[in-house]
Amino acid sequence: QVQLVESGGGLVQAGDSLRLSCAASGRTFSDTSMGWFRQAPGKEREFVAAISWIHGSTTYAESVKGRFTISRDNAKITVYLQMSSLKPEDTAVYYCAASEYSNRLALAGTYDYWGQGTQVTVSS
Repeated sequence: QVQLVESGGGLVQAGDSLRLSCAASGRTFSDTSMGWFRQAPGKEREFVAAISWIHGSTTYAESVKGRFTISRDNAKITVYLQMSSLKPEDTAVYYCAASEYSNRLALAGTYDYWGQGTQVTVSS
């Protein structure tokens, strides 16, 4: 069993930056891939970014590429999502997820564990 707790959400203005954190426990973190997804009101949950446990390779949704950066600190058992140049369309609940796999990380079905989510609101 893995427990994930997100933090760092809030209300910001367009163009601002924000860093989300996801603290994990209950599983060897170094061999766990981590992902971020988001869900806006009335929309499907969508992939944002992921970092594989193999080589720390990263992948991003096209909509956030160049603005968001995912990283991990295995010593702190935490994954981060640094968000810059935020836009109103980034407004959503952001979820952290964990997977034992290292591929197909853009698919929600790859993940076995999910956090409770943290709200990010970007005003124009």
